[in-house]
Amino acid sequence: MLSSAVSKKILVVDDDEGISNAISLILELEGYVVETTLKGDETYHKIESFKPDVILLDVLISGTDGRRICHRLKQDRHTSQIPVIMISAHPTAEQSVRDCGAEAFLAKPFNSEELLGIVSKYAEG
Repeated sequence: MLSSAVSKKILVVDDDEGISNAISLILELEGYVVETTLKGDETYHKIESFKPDVILLDVLISGTDGRRICHRLKQDRHTSQIPVIMISAHPTAEQSVRDCGAEAFLAKPFNSEELLGIVSKYAEG
């Protein structure tokens, strides 16, 4: 376990339960505290109750566009400082992700080293 990860909280927002569970497992094995939601519209409530240090947000979530969620988070003074890492199976989504204010983009599929590298960069920032 990485001591720097201890007590850092990561919120994972992805409507694919398998991906969400895999990300959670990888992060928890490194010592992160992880909460997940499969619904984009639960993101704000989860942020309020969990107070994450970093948010991993899928670009395309059932019923909601993750880029809209990210844009809204970046416009709100209470959430604008939380780093958002957007994830997508569409590598062409990277520019639109940057346009909505996300700090980083991670293309699916990614390996655990890529995930941990980018999360630790923003969790420690």
